Amino acid sequence: MNTNAQELAIRIAEVALSKKGFDIKILDLRGISSVTDFFVIASGEATMHVNAIGASISEELSREGSHPSVKEGMQSGRWVLLDYFDVVAHIFLEPVREFYSLEKLWGDAPEIPFSESSEPDQSDLQTGESSG
Repeated sequence: MNTNAQELAIRIAEVALSKKGFDIKILDLRGISSVTDFFVIASGEATMHVNAIGASISEELSREGSHPSVKEGMQSGRWVLLDYFDVVAHIFLEPVREFYSLEKLWGDAPEIPFSESSEPDQSDLQTGESSG
């Protein structure tokens, strides 16, 4: 099974969290869907916030060498979809997320543990700079 896809899903969740995305879920669709291995689902406060989270994920991952094959919804900011083949990120405005209810639709998918309190602090980001 593709552990790189799981790492990518976690990385997407981390970037969403760093931009104050909330109610972040990672669903493991391996063995359930032939379309993708993971969904990362997050919410934003307003359309500009949803756009900012989506843009941040796209930019960060592009810098790291992962480029989405599909980017949708950036203009409306109600539901941004970023398709990385094995991982699909969905960033929603909360009422839109409730309406489509992907977590219920894919209710048989196990959730990968991801804590919204697990955001790395600034000292974790500097570990490569100081060798001690």
